[in-house]
Amino acid sequence: MKIGVYGQYYKEDSENYIVTLLEELEKNNVDIYIEKNYLHLIREVFQLNNNYKTFTSFSDLDSSFDVFISVGGDGTMLRSIIYVRHLDIPILGINTGRLGFLATVRTDEIKQAVKEILKKDYDVVERSVLQIETTEKNEELEELNFALNEIAVSRKNTTSMITVATWLDEEYLTSYWADGLIISTPTGSTGYSLSCGGPVIAPRSAALVLTPIAPHNLNARPLVIRDDTEIKLKVSGREENFLVSLDSRIATLNNETEIKIKKAPFTVQMIELKGESFLKTLRKKLLWGEDRRN
Repeated sequence: MKIGVYGQYYKEDSENYIVTLLEELEKNNVDIYIEKNYLHLIREVFQLNNNYKTFTSFSDLDSSFDVFISVGGDGTMLRSIIYVRHLDIPILGINTGRLGFLATVRTDEIKQAVKEILKKDYDVVERSVLQIETTEKNEELEELNFALNEIAVSRKNTTSMITVATWLDEEYLTSYWADGLIISTPTGSTGYSLSCGGPVIAPRSAALVLTPIAPHNLNARPLVIRDDTEIKLKVSGREENFLVSLDSRIATLNNETEIKIKKAPFTVQMIELKGESFLKTLRKKLLWGEDRRN
């Protein structure tokens, strides 16, 4: 079996679980590849006995990889798709962060998780991805033009609101007068969109949600649409520029730049171990329906 391991940061006191993960993989003769920068961060803190193979970018991976392990929080999971992209390598998230809605494996569950991975005793959930096109050329958006959670436009360098004119399949919807607008996948519905009042959408739903950020027109509410809808946006405001974010990546665009957003032609494969499910995660992580009076 061939497995890639990736992390953005070395968290303090994380030596034990990193060693546990690598030892469990090695005991089972797994061919381990570690992202080069992450391996460097680890070796700055403690000594690793083996000389592990490394990868640095998407071009170093291929479909021969069986699993991609993300070590960190949900942000690290989101960064993982930059490496995996359309290769259909299933991603497992080991949670060393806080909430861990996408990265669901706790550090004390690593040994059991590795056993299940090696036996292929897990389910794979396909997560839809958004992609963006703009009339203004932007290097940051040309190659990495996709997002797993959401694509959002927002104001920049101003306290004034922006106007986001919005079309769905070339039919005019409305102009949001707000701090911005989020276009979220079902995966992202439990993130930024939820904090702005958007609905929770089950991962396998063929839907997207448009959620305005602090709208001034109070009758503007989150809108759920089919995921095959093409969305067109034009932003205007007092400043010359606005921000567009794709998960954790941010670019600056000029006002009146036309943006088209639609579902990407590929999906991201997420590993769901036995005993885990989206509904269980809702209850455990978001305390779904919990009432202290009961």
